[in-house]
Amino acid sequence: MLTLTIDEQRWHRHLRSVVEAHPGIVPVAKGNGYGFGIPRLAATAASLGADVLAVGTYAEVAAAREGFDGTVLVLSPWRPSETRTVYDPRVVHTVGRLEDLDELRARAGVDRPRVVLEVLTSMLRHGFRRRELREAAARLDGLDVEGFALHLPMAHGSHLGEVGRLMTDVVASGIDVRRVYVSHLTDAELASLSSSYADFELRPRIGTRLWLGDRGALRVTATVLDVHPVERGDVFGYRGRTAPRQGHIVVVSGGTAHGIGLEAPTGGATLRDRAARIAKGGLDAAGFVRSPFTIDGKQRLFAEPPHMQASMLFVPHDTPVPRVGDRVDVRVRFTVSTFDEIALG
Repeated sequence: MLTLTIDEQRWHRHLRSVVEAHPGIVPVAKGNGYGFGIPRLAATAASLGADVLAVGTYAEVAAAREGFDGTVLVLSPWRPSETRTVYDPRVVHTVGRLEDLDELRARAGVDRPRVVLEVLTSMLRHGFRRRELREAAARLDGLDVEGFALHLPMAHGSHLGEVGRLMTDVVASGIDVRRVYVSHLTDAELASLSSSYADFELRPRIGTRLWLGDRGALRVTATVLDVHPVERGDVFGYRGRTAPRQGHIVVVSGGTAHGIGLEAPTGGATLRDRAARIAKGGLDAAGFVRSPFTIDGKQRLFAEPPHMQASMLFVPHDTPVPRVGDRVDVRVRFTVSTFDEIALG
């Protein structure tokens, strides 16, 4: 099995420290729940005293409600194609287009949907531009406006200049709401903005830094399923590859169904990042790709591309090999990982 073991006491100490350092925090539980699953994170957010939990899409609302009784904020913008919920007293919609605002009002009937107005940032993802925000002010009858939202890029450098300009737009809109949900601000930036805009309530939406901020509290291991000695030229695997030299084929749990071997485009833009990609590309071309599985202190090479639920590794001769049933450490990207078991340590 591919197992995530959580040092429960250490993890909760970290969670509490983040919550205490960020008044008004809105935990984010979206996608695969950062590897933990949305229901677990929802229940944990409730235990931390959160009153609002953010999810990515409307499809995730039901899972969030399994362990959370507060407000669920949907980060993806509401669109007219969304028919599952228009009015729900526990759901807050994100709206960033005038036509969506009008359509939501038209469908609301006697109920008053709860909405957050997203302001377009330099990400150019979703949101109202300055002029549109002023127009939106005249189209809010029948809606309960909970606040504004700023989803900022994770770029290097300060966000203070951009946030200052956006806050000017918020004030100029004439919409009498004093709550702003923000993402990807540093603690120093939050402190500065809280001081500069003392009459506003800034609510930081935090996911990765909260759930994955102390990686030492989390350990991922894979079970060794089989070990086979091979000589140079021996054939193995789905694709009939040959062993490059004497060693062992070690079969471990964890494959593409778990997220092993799956990659998102890298965000690195430095010369070092580019050099690393070139080096990895050379390994790929030669048929050798470093795996995330560690044996005898080193990340071992994939013997062939990972299977759906298992991976085959090549371990050279004279290297200690694990026995069947042993567990080996695995480095994973939690946001694309699925585990067979989550254990509390």
